[in-house]
Amino acid sequence: MGTHNHHHDYNFSEQYTFAGTAKIVSLVAVVLGVATIAYGLSTGDTTRTFANLLLMGYYFACVCAAGAFFIALQMVTQSGWSAGMLRIPQAMASVLPIAAVVLLIIAAGGIYTHTLYHHWTAPELFDPNSPHYDALVAGKSAFLNIPGFFIRQVLFMGTYSIFAFIIAKLSYKEDLEGGLNSYKKSFKLSAIFLVIFGFTTPIWSFDTIMSLEAHWFSTMFGWYNFAAMWVSGIAAIVVILVLLKKAGYMAWVNENHLHDLGKLMFGFSIFWTYVWFAQFMLIWYSNIPEETVYFYKRWEPEYKPWFWLSIIINFLSPLLILVDRDAKRKQNIMLFTAILLLCGHWLDYYIMIMPGTVETDRGFGIIEIGTAIGFAGLFTFLVLNKISKHPLAAKHHPFLDESLNHQI
Repeated sequence: MGTHNHHHDYNFSEQYTFAGTAKIVSLVAVVLGVATIAYGLSTGDTTRTFANLLLMGYYFACVCAAGAFFIALQMVTQSGWSAGMLRIPQAMASVLPIAAVVLLIIAAGGIYTHTLYHHWTAPELFDPNSPHYDALVAGKSAFLNIPGFFIRQVLFMGTYSIFAFIIAKLSYKEDLEGGLNSYKKSFKLSAIFLVIFGFTTPIWSFDTIMSLEAHWFSTMFGWYNFAAMWVSGIAAIVVILVLLKKAGYMAWVNENHLHDLGKLMFGFSIFWTYVWFAQFMLIWYSNIPEETVYFYKRWEPEYKPWFWLSIIINFLSPLLILVDRDAKRKQNIMLFTAILLLCGHWLDYYIMIMPGTVETDRGFGIIEIGTAIGFAGLFTFLVLNKISKHPLAAKHHPFLDESLNHQI
């Protein structure tokens, strides 16, 4: 812990006011997103619209889940540096129940309209007497079945949401009561949550994304998705933090805290690349037909430029920008890199989802951009609204002094 008490220097009771431009822009973005989805469905681009809805619904849920993971990780490691900024990931985690419901509705709609998961939801694929019988898919029927899919989705996202809600509530309770009671409870809950989260997120990604192409599988896929989720979550925290700082809030968070977030963004972008390369290299080298089909699809003319652009944005950009110590301490550079990575991982999810779902009418245009803007607006509105409900500092956090005196 820090040896000096700087509590008197800051107003820890300050609250963010969610009004004006931020509120209007986020609501306009939501309206734009709804209009785009309506346009996509009305023009007959149902498959492409649902693929984009799944992309953004999953991304939305992942970023919120990463907020919960961030808080739990700080608790279990007893990290002091982050104590002054925990309200941001807490707000993200608190929005997870809404993101979970949205994702479930999208998945249900995709199955009902036969636009998503059609590689394993058609009954004739499991019928040995049918001309469409698929022995490979039928062999996976113990896992790939609609009741099992929804039970796991509800169980995983419901569990994450409950833990996120309770841990956030304990933090707000700590503000009112002080003492270590709430902190100790949070510590225990966070430890349990991390074990559950660590073991179930790969399965969650197998269900939600990998099962879009039921023939293909990769044991690296879960960690590849986890890395993308974690980098995106940190990038979202950076964007919100820098914009709040620019608006005059959270004066107690300084360039040292930003530096640590920069190191996490930098380090886990490298980790994402490592897992991406491991998956790609092993499949390319072994050259087994049922595995290479995944990358073959992604090397078709419509997707190949995006495939390589994803590596440039998600690996080369953070590598070259954030390798410099000073870059990680400058608000504008961190804001730019975080936004770039959020766009880069959107592209990463696009490459995971589109080639396996959109067989015809492929393209990149209004539906993709409009749906992304809509969900960005929804995320912004819900998270900023949640942030505005409580003071911006966890003023009775036992490591707050350490955060105030944090230096690198």
